[in-house]
Amino acid sequence: MTPRPKVSVLIPTYEYGRFLPEAIESVLAQDFRDFELLISDDGSRDESAAVIRRYAAQDCRIRFKLHERNLGMVENWNWCLREARGDYVKFVFGDDCLPSKQALSQLVAMLEHEPRAVIAVSARLILDEGSQVLEVWDELGSPGYQEGNAVIIRCMQQDRNLVGEPSAVLFRRVQAARGFDPTFRQVVDQEMWFHLLESAGLVYTAEPLCAFRRHPAQQTVANQKQQLASGEVMRIVARYFNLFAASVGLKPNSFAMRLRLFRHIYYARKDCSLTALAGIAEATLMPHVTRRWYYVCWAVHRMTKPFINLRRFLAGRPRPGTAGRAAASPATVRTAALRRPEAPGGALAPATIGSLREGQVLPAESNR
Repeated sequence: MTPRPKVSVLIPTYEYGRFLPEAIESVLAQDFRDFELLISDDGSRDESAAVIRRYAAQDCRIRFKLHERNLGMVENWNWCLREARGDYVKFVFGDDCLPSKQALSQLVAMLEHEPRAVIAVSARLILDEGSQVLEVWDELGSPGYQEGNAVIIRCMQQDRNLVGEPSAVLFRRVQAARGFDPTFRQVVDQEMWFHLLESAGLVYTAEPLCAFRRHPAQQTVANQKQQLASGEVMRIVARYFNLFAASVGLKPNSFAMRLRLFRHIYYARKDCSLTALAGIAEATLMPHVTRRWYYVCWAVHRMTKPFINLRRFLAGRPRPGTAGRAAASPATVRTAALRRPEAPGGALAPATIGSLREGQVLPAESNR
């Protein structure tokens, strides 16, 4: 019988044949060797199958599945998770990569040294289609151990998925047996982190140990066009309402609390037709607002919206002296793990919808 590996590296992919070599090679180049690499292709019609077969023939640690029927994004993630055999799980999406040879060894060491943590998280590089570094996201602050509920509260306070995309984390497989909630599509990763962090903490490093790619073919882009996030964020607020209340620090029956809840309900109704699950979430939140106060909040919203739009317009205008300045050229990812001849170098949870309408620019979430 094949010994159980320490880490299961999971690559769920769909139509990412052009990015897969970079993702796979970045895993195979790791200095930590006790891993299996499981690749699950969700019915791609591009060159993905040929790429996967070629690498699998070269390394016995690679297992793969070419699905004839498209499972869908979340079910593909969960298929990978069910097949994983390692103590720890590391997702690397088909269009992402590990920019350091020490990524796995460092993340494993973080969990080994901190038994209170269920997740090890790193900062991440943001890449464009050509593997150029656009920026570094380092949103969790101080390195080291952080209490789970405190992280959830911070995410809700800032209306962001501060943990990051699945490619940014390593987590304990047993605690994640529930899998990703398939009723979510846009903020599915954030809901999973909240589920894990309710009973444990995380350990964080500000060193970027993963690289997350932005490009038009991401599932996130399609989800944003369908405006799925509003209803899903409302469901998260309802599901973790006690932590949400702690995060905003407002009295339950205060007008500020009612206004905040109103925005979640209002934009969920406005942006998408309510699903049955979103309807249940709304029914959970409405008693904290009440119908009478809902209409009061609606009137305040209508009166203040022109001023919010004006502030957004003014914030978007260039400051004097900044026009015409050339942007700095992004650096190319150049790491030993990624070098090869001719190789080219994600609601996070969306902000509170009111903040979105005030012009906040949010990075793409991880959904693939």
